[in-house]
Amino acid sequence: MNPLDRTTTAGANPAMTRTVFVTARILLGLLFLLFGLNGFVPFIPPPPSIPPAALAFFGAMVNSHFTYFVFGVQAVCGALLLVGRFVPLAIVTLAAVLANIIAFHITMWPASLIPMPLVATALWFVVAWGIRDSLHPLLTATTQKKDI
Repeated sequence: MNPLDRTTTAGANPAMTRTVFVTARILLGLLFLLFGLNGFVPFIPPPPSIPPAALAFFGAMVNSHFTYFVFGVQAVCGALLLVGRFVPLAIVTLAAVLANIIAFHITMWPASLIPMPLVATALWFVVAWGIRDSLHPLLTATTQKKDI
């Protein structure tokens, strides 16, 4: 059974649940593809004021060229979500990206935590819930002998 086909919960309308899952996947894919591409070719204007700590952190990322990696991961994962290929891989990878985005916004720029980081996190949870059967093996405490 394709894990993307199991997007229903008990008592839910399967067509509506599938629509919610696909919509969330496409919106999350667009979000990360656009923000990832913006890291390479800036087309979204920067905010008028950025706190000093956030500016210093981002400056260090730019000077070390770490932004290429971060924005590249975002763009690739966004594209994977849009085309619907390797969705579990994209979701697991974006979990780390989102954790860093949330940590950045909580510690260095709390005023910008709403709406984008929280919306992206909510969309991530909707998509992850839709493919939970694929993610379940990642949460097992032990492996079977044949898996080693």
